[in-house]
Amino acid sequence: MRTFFTSFMAFFLSLLVGAIVAVGLAINTDAHEEYILVFFACGLVTTVVTTLFFIAQFFPNPLKAINWVGVGTFALFVLIGFGLIGWTFSQPPEGRDWGGNLPIIAGLVLPSLVTIVVHWLFVRWRVMWGQPGFVRGEARA
Repeated sequence: MRTFFTSFMAFFLSLLVGAIVAVGLAINTDAHEEYILVFFACGLVTTVVTTLFFIAQFFPNPLKAINWVGVGTFALFVLIGFGLIGWTFSQPPEGRDWGGNLPIIAGLVLPSLVTIVVHWLFVRWRVMWGQPGFVRGEARA
């Protein structure tokens, strides 16, 4: 039951923080309709990350699995961001639209990274306190 509650709370907490970052980016970049994709991606990323962290909690060493999932998903989205920026640079100079592409690239990557970090921190914190032998901030074997 603890695993379900942890995943449930982490889902809503990371979705809230990711959406706040997306709204802040939309306001600062003066974006309108193009951010529909960003808000859709925010919910989709949160759902996928929740599923991955939920599965990681059932591994024999859940802290190690959670760290691997966190680092792996974070690195994946950093690579996606670099790929999107590289794709924008690969366009012919007359076809590049930095004003339209850069806010969407930032909107797709930054809220996803924040979602992953918040999810990782919350799940790791909850699982760490549920480990046997964990007493007042130090692990005992």
